[in-house]
Amino acid sequence: MGLMDIVDLFADLAHRPLDAAQALPSLSAEQLNAHPAGHPNSIAWLLWHSGREIDVQLADLTGTDQQWEQFRDRFDLGELGDTVGYGDTSDQAGQITVDDQQLLTDYLGATLTALVTYVEGLSEDDLGEVIDENWTPPVTRGARLISIVDDAAVHVGQAAYAAGAITRS
Repeated sequence: MGLMDIVDLFADLAHRPLDAAQALPSLSAEQLNAHPAGHPNSIAWLLWHSGREIDVQLADLTGTDQQWEQFRDRFDLGELGDTVGYGDTSDQAGQITVDDQQLLTDYLGATLTALVTYVEGLSEDDLGEVIDENWTPPVTRGARLISIVDDAAVHVGQAAYAAGAITRS
């Protein structure tokens, strides 16, 4: 077996947030939507946001439709569901309620699968291309892709911590 190439490595990395989300204990609707220690972000919000941030940023990179188009009606979150959740007030974050844990992981999985599919079509030059000069240093496509997965991993990790706190007996 040879060394993994960069696409294999990225695919492995990209599936880690989904693996972690699928490893969460089975949670009731009440547990999914609870706000441990009064924090504005519930487990449902954290998982929803993870999918949304991947989806919105990927659509920006590809110029294609978001996976959200296939999930919007199932989530039934209204206009707030179309956002990403960055800068939500406590009240807005509290309005993101989802009773179906599988729906949350299905959406996260769909966005990560689309992300990996996108990366499979990129060249080394594509990964090095500067796509955002509003940062110092400017952001390359490769750095943005890693940032997208990192953000999802952090939020799913927060969901796992909260789930552990809620289900601890």
